[in-house]
Amino acid sequence: MSAPVLNPARDAGAALRQVRAARRAGRTRHVRVAAVLAAAVTAAFFVNILLGSYTVTIPDFLRILGGEQIPGATYIVMEGKLPRAVTGLMVGAAFGIAGTLFQTLLRNPLASPDIIGISYGASAAAVTALVFFGASGSTVSLAALLGALAVALAIYLLSRRGGAGGYRMILIGVGFAAVLQAVVSFLLTRTDVRTASEALVWLSGSLNAATWERAGLLAVALAVLVPAAGALSGRLRALELGNDTAAGLGVPVEPVRLGLVMTAVALAAVATAAAGPVIFVAFLSGPIAARLRGGAASLPAAALTGALIVLASEFAAANLLPATSLPVGVVTGALGAPFLLWLLMRTNKSGRG
Repeated sequence: MSAPVLNPARDAGAALRQVRAARRAGRTRHVRVAAVLAAAVTAAFFVNILLGSYTVTIPDFLRILGGEQIPGATYIVMEGKLPRAVTGLMVGAAFGIAGTLFQTLLRNPLASPDIIGISYGASAAAVTALVFFGASGSTVSLAALLGALAVALAIYLLSRRGGAGGYRMILIGVGFAAVLQAVVSFLLTRTDVRTASEALVWLSGSLNAATWERAGLLAVALAVLVPAAGALSGRLRALELGNDTAAGLGVPVEPVRLGLVMTAVALAAVATAAAGPVIFVAFLSGPIAARLRGGAASLPAAALTGALIVLASEFAAANLLPATSLPVGVVTGALGAPFLLWLLMRTNKSGRG
C-alpha cells in the first residue's frame, strides 16, 4: 500500500478555508446575538410604556407622541412612563459599557464599579448632600457624580504604583467600599426618619425620580463618553495581552489605561447620578454578553445587555407586588447576588480564586 502523497499547498489551502469558515460563523453569530438583543431591548422598552398598572394602547401612544392631549394618559406617558423608560435604557447601557471596560482592562470578572467602590463613592457623597445640606434633585445627582469621580481617582492613584491593574486595584477598591459603606451607615443614623427614608430609596437605585431634564443631561454625557469608549476600545485588545506586549506593539500603556479607566468611571458616575447605584448591572452585563456571543464581550453587546437588564428589572419592580413599586435596584440585586456567588465558587474550583 503506497503512502499518501503530501501536498503542502493543498493542506495550507484547506486550513485557510477552515479559518475563514470559522470567522464567518463567528461573525454570523455575533450579528444574530446583536439583533436578538436589540429586539429584546425594544420590546422591553415598549412593554414598560404600554403595560403595567396603567395600560396604554398603541394607537393612543402614537396619538400622544403626535401631540394630542388625552386626559390622564398624556401626563402618565409623557411625564412618567416615557422618561423612566428612556432613562432606564441609557442607564443600563452606560453601566454595561463601564463594567465591560473595567472587567476587560483588569482581566477580572469581579472588576465592576459596584464591586470596587466607585458606586459607594457616589452613595457617600449623595447621602452627605442629603443629610448635611438638605439637597434634592439635581444637586444630589451632582454630588454623586463628584463623589464617584473623586473615589475613582483616589483608587487609581493608590494602585498606580502596582501598574493600576489586576487584583491591586480591586483590593484597594474593596477597601474603599467598606469604609464608604460604614460612612453611609453612620450618616443614616444621624439624620431624621424622613431624610433617611429618602436616602435609602436613592441608595437602592430607582427610576422613580426620572425626568426629562435628567434624561437630557444623561444623553449629552453619553454622546461624549460612548464615542470615547469606542475610540479607546481598539487599544483595549492590546492591553489584554499584557503591558510589555502592548508597549512592544507601540501602545502608550499608561495614558491609554488612564483614559479607559476615567471613561469607564465617568460612564458609571453619570449613570449613578441619574438613577442611583443600580447594583450588579455593570457586573452582569459583560459576562452575559460574552456567553451569548461565545467569546469575549463587545461594548455594543454589553450596552444592549445592560439596557435589557434595567428595563426588564424596572417592569418587574413596578408590577411584581400589587400596589407596590419597588426600586429597580432591589430586582437587579436579587439577580446579581446568586451570579456573584456562582462566579466566586467557579473561580475557586478552577484554582484562580
